[in-house]
Amino acid sequence: MRFITAQKIHNGHRWLPEGTTIEVADDGTVIAIHDKPNEETVVYDGVLAPGFVNAHCHLELSHMKGLVPEHTGLIPFLKTIPRHRNDFTDEQKKAARQSAHNELVQNGVVAVGDIANTTDTLDVRALDKLNFYTFVETIGFTEANAQRAFGFAVSTYETFAAQQGERLKQAIIPHAPYSVSSPLFRLIDAHAGDVVISIHNQESEEENKFYTKKEGGVRDLLQTLGVDDSFFTPTGLSSLQSYLQWLSPTHPFIFVHNTYTRRQDVQFAHSRLKDVYWCLCPNANLYIENTLPDIEMFISENSNICIGTDSLASNHQLSILSELAVIKGRYPALNWETLLTWGTSNGARALQMEHIGTIEVGKKPGVVQIVGMESDAPKMKRII
Repeated sequence: MRFITAQKIHNGHRWLPEGTTIEVADDGTVIAIHDKPNEETVVYDGVLAPGFVNAHCHLELSHMKGLVPEHTGLIPFLKTIPRHRNDFTDEQKKAARQSAHNELVQNGVVAVGDIANTTDTLDVRALDKLNFYTFVETIGFTEANAQRAFGFAVSTYETFAAQQGERLKQAIIPHAPYSVSSPLFRLIDAHAGDVVISIHNQESEEENKFYTKKEGGVRDLLQTLGVDDSFFTPTGLSSLQSYLQWLSPTHPFIFVHNTYTRRQDVQFAHSRLKDVYWCLCPNANLYIENTLPDIEMFISENSNICIGTDSLASNHQLSILSELAVIKGRYPALNWETLLTWGTSNGARALQMEHIGTIEVGKKPGVVQIVGMESDAPKMKRII
């Protein structure tokens, strides 16, 4: 049993009154929230907050850290990853993803939405230190190969689903609009109507160019990968407004990156879908495209925002606090009450994990201490 408090406590939604004390069981469950400390209360400097939620990560790419230069743009980045992701031994890959997993834990992350193209991450899921929502990614832009691509994803999904664990979830998802054909979108949609759909969305302006006019860098990427796009007819619409017609609105959605998402796209998604989250990965956006989404626009549209890190192939670290600090540096008017909500409860809701994300009685959210919050580089320590 522990009693803890700090100069400020964020419960995942808002600041709690000064003096609030959290009573926590040995297993991390919040037993009670008291309005004042007692003689057993430990007082921490700075801020206490729930454990962070990383809504978008690629642990299986951890061995590629530093391999791709910064600021290449998305299309060159995507050409490099498949070309070199297997230039490593299984032992090197395993050591890298286990190190990345431990980095997440040390950085106060309690849950991760992890992208999987293989079953490599079965080992880190089995460590039972994080809540995992494994998103089995499906890739196949050629219409004739849709069933084969989906069959591979189903096999991968079933392997994850067979792994026992109360904190493990999985779903089959599309990779991105430029890598999934309309028949494959429909197969994914029909697999389960209520699972979360997480999709890389409008990470490059080339994606929108391809859907509106069938031109630009995506065509070059498909040619490099040996994909014949002759069957594809441009829609004249943005990618998001095109592919959503192939997915049911019954799904909760996490749109990831959104670097080139425009207001009309956000309004279109909000008008069509019931449960929408916009995942921002600012350090990865800067690493690849050297730009950020229009965050003020998302806020003005009352968007549910959550935070991810992407992979170590496109980031120098796996730290949600670092992502929030980057946003704060670019948008200084944004307050930490809002930013911490994005990094905690919003991520938990996006991943359908209501047992974490907020400091409430009966939940097991984890607790982190943050100091130097008003500096350019706040620091954190995992308390629970």
